Amino acid sequence: MSTTVRSYAKINLGLRIGPPRADGFHELHTLYQSIGLHDEVTVTAKTAAVTRITMDCTDLRVPTDARNTAFRTVEMALTAMEITAEVHLSLTKNLPVQGGLGAGSANAAAALLGLERELGTALTGPQRMSLAERIGSDVPLFLLGGTVYGHNRGQIVLPYPDLPAMHCVVFAPTVGSSTPLAFKAWDEQVSRLTPEAAQDRLDELSRVYASAFACTGADSQTGASGAFGTLDAENLQRSGSLAGNPLPALVRTGIANDFEEVVFQQHPFLRDILHALKGDEALGESSAVMAALSGSGSSLFGLYRTEADAEAAQARTAEYAGRSFRTTTLTREAYWSSMFV
Repeated sequence: MSTTVRSYAKINLGLRIGPPRADGFHELHTLYQSIGLHDEVTVTAKTAAVTRITMDCTDLRVPTDARNTAFRTVEMALTAMEITAEVHLSLTKNLPVQGGLGAGSANAAAALLGLERELGTALTGPQRMSLAERIGSDVPLFLLGGTVYGHNRGQIVLPYPDLPAMHCVVFAPTVGSSTPLAFKAWDEQVSRLTPEAAQDRLDELSRVYASAFACTGADSQTGASGAFGTLDAENLQRSGSLAGNPLPALVRTGIANDFEEVVFQQHPFLRDILHALKGDEALGESSAVMAALSGSGSSLFGLYRTEADAEAAQARTAEYAGRSFRTTTLTREAYWSSMFV
């Protein structure tokens, strides 16, 4: 027997970077959002006298040893469970490498969940989160799903009220973006900021997120569950109304991804792709509610009111080298209900 888990990608709805810390990391504030694009991780496991982990992947660029985050996660999880086992991981790769979509981190979380199901043994919630934090900065968010606020180096996460489901286009260029190089370029560019000024920028974004999601009595009269709840499939296909959706409020504040400043300098053509995703109403093009770089790139995304708007945006990116994907954002309920194949 085996267990197959969809490891869903994420995008970043704004990302602000603080100064480098003594531990070499940077303070971050961001709003993660799960989307429907995914890899698949198949886990086969059984208890054994000694632990043996093997792995294969459909993409030869992906390491299949202890350099892989999913491999390391299984290794560390078995130690935490005090179990020895024979485990095989099979990774079907659909998401771009170095794309800023959290693919490797999502694979790690999927491997952990698949391992637990295979062995019939689960870590406690806090144990899972602690393990995820040690594996990588993005891994904990994939143990929550939906709309998630991240801070510290991104690994301290809090579930936010779900944004209603929206149509999404992701464009993955043929060139990847190195996160360490992006951080290095950012540090060189903003070295003029004092630590106090840098912290003020982080605090400002935190306040923006909090105020956009503040719910009044009028806001909640949307027919959705919770503060903003979810839109059903029928509503998603209809008028594309943004009633009850805090995303426009976030956009009005000018939320952006700090990495755009340096990644677009390294790869200027990415700015052209972003403009194609945004659309130009002056040219009669339907515009995105929001379009931005995801993470440190190189993938970009746009969020749209209707499926027709998303189709039009995808068509506008056809002239650029890379792959475009049309999908939707995922609420937390949709994320968990569709994770196991």
